[in-house]
Amino acid sequence: MPDFRGKVAIITGASAGIGKGTAVEFAQLGAHLALTGRNEENLQATAKACVEAGTPEDKILIVTGDICDDEVRKNLVDQTAQKFGRIDVLVNNAGTLTFGNLETTDMAEYDKTMDVNVRSVVRLTQLCVPHLTKTKGAIVNVSSIKGIRSFSKHLAYNISKSAVDQFTRCVALELAPKQIRVNSVNPGTIRTDIFQTSGMTEEEITQYYEHHKTTHALGRIGEVPEVAKTIAFLASSDASFITGAQVPVDGGRHCICPR
Repeated sequence: MPDFRGKVAIITGASAGIGKGTAVEFAQLGAHLALTGRNEENLQATAKACVEAGTPEDKILIVTGDICDDEVRKNLVDQTAQKFGRIDVLVNNAGTLTFGNLETTDMAEYDKTMDVNVRSVVRLTQLCVPHLTKTKGAIVNVSSIKGIRSFSKHLAYNISKSAVDQFTRCVALELAPKQIRVNSVNPGTIRTDIFQTSGMTEEEITQYYEHHKTTHALGRIGEVPEVAKTIAFLASSDASFITGAQVPVDGGRHCICPR
C-alpha cells in the first residue's frame, strides 16, 4: 500500500468528484494536503472528509479560487511551500466537460476548455517544478479515455485531453533528469457530478450511465475510488520506475471496438 506519511500533495479540483476522492485517498495514506477549487463550502466538506480519513486538520491547506487565475496558482504553490516546507506530489485534476462538434462548438467555450484543462495544468506544473526537484517528486495528470480515443460531440474536450497526454509524455522526458516522475490516468465513464455541472439533466445522466455499461468491457461504469487509488499508486514510491505513462482506468473501454 502506498505510504504518504510526511509527504505533501497539491490536488486541484478537490471540491468534488475525482479530486475529492483522491484527497480522501491520500489522507488515508498519511499525506499532508493542499486542496484547491472554486467552491469554498465543498472544499470544506472535502477537508472534513480528509480529517475523518486520518489527516490532522492543521495539515490541510485550503486555497479557494479559479485555477485559471495565475494569482490563485501562485498563491497555492507559495502557501503550500510556506505551510509545509515542501511539495512532493502535484495532482492536476481540475477540469471542465464541454459538448459540441466542429460545427456547433462555440469558440469562447473552446478557449475556456483549453484554459482549464490544458493551460492551467502547464502553468501550475511550471510553478511546482522547483519544489518537486528538491523532493524528487511526482506529478499525476487526470486526463480521459477521450484523450486516447476519438469520440463525437466533445471536440474541445477531446482535444484538450489529448494535449494533456502529450504534455505528460513531453514533461516526463524533460523532468526525468531531475528524477521527477510524470504520469496520467485516463478514466472512462466515472460516476461523478461533472455531468450535472456540464448541464445534463438527471434523466440524461441516468440514460448516459446505462448506455455506457455497454461501452466498457467490464460491463459497468467506474467509481471514483478506483481512479483515486490509481492516482495514489502512480504518485507513490511503489511506481518508482514508471514515468511518461497514460494509464487507462476505464474497464477496458480503450481496447473495445464498436459493435
